[in-house]
Amino acid sequence: MAAIERIPVYVQLADQVAERITNGTYGPGEMLPSETALIAEFQVSRPTVRAAIGHLRAMGLVESRHGKGSFVRKWDTAPVLSVPRTVRRKGKGFADDDLSTVDGPSVTRVQLVGSAGELLGCEEGEAFSIERLLADPVTGTRAAHRMFIPLETAEKVPQLAEAPDASPSDIYAALTEAGHTLAWSETVTARAPLPDERAVLGGSDGDPVLITRRVTTDEDGHPLILEELRISAAHGQFAFRITPEKTPVRRKAGSL
Repeated sequence: MAAIERIPVYVQLADQVAERITNGTYGPGEMLPSETALIAEFQVSRPTVRAAIGHLRAMGLVESRHGKGSFVRKWDTAPVLSVPRTVRRKGKGFADDDLSTVDGPSVTRVQLVGSAGELLGCEEGEAFSIERLLADPVTGTRAAHRMFIPLETAEKVPQLAEAPDASPSDIYAALTEAGHTLAWSETVTARAPLPDERAVLGGSDGDPVLITRRVTTDEDGHPLILEELRISAAHGQFAFRITPEKTPVRRKAGSL
């Protein structure tokens, strides 16, 4: 006889509240009943109620506001800011993004590990790490920007070693002046926010952080630098311009 798995009480409570959210009993933006009210209605303990609310946050159904309570999330509204992920030309150089720097840049020397080392192809190398806090001047939406310049790249382009905290557009220009024909590739991922990211970027526990990683390569496809941009999914989204490519012509066997 198969064992019967017992569902934790907090999960059962979360499921009942989730059903009320789904059927519209609690509408978008509406505050959920207080902990005391839920305790009285469902005859459960306070820790159970708090665990259930945490479960609902993890499901992305509610958000908690310090000192105010828990509210049903509004999923029907578009993100506040759309950040274009396009490299723009300006004369013979490059144009910076429309986001303004509000803090930084701060420069440190780091060991390349994890995804940064993998994307740059030098997991055991060192790099300059340049961090900036950016903001949209209209909406105030914040984004965290980080650039990795491997020491190998900086040694071959003296301008980068002398001023690693230059703007991305100036970094691109320095690489171009050094004789490189640049190309870019970018990947997007998401994860739960770290505590400091929630404070800096905004959003709640249920709002993922969107992350883009842009690798600048030379004419041979060798990685030169890496940029990382993070933004709360509650306040922003990334927009990419797609350029169509020609499909290679397949020739029949034996044809010339």
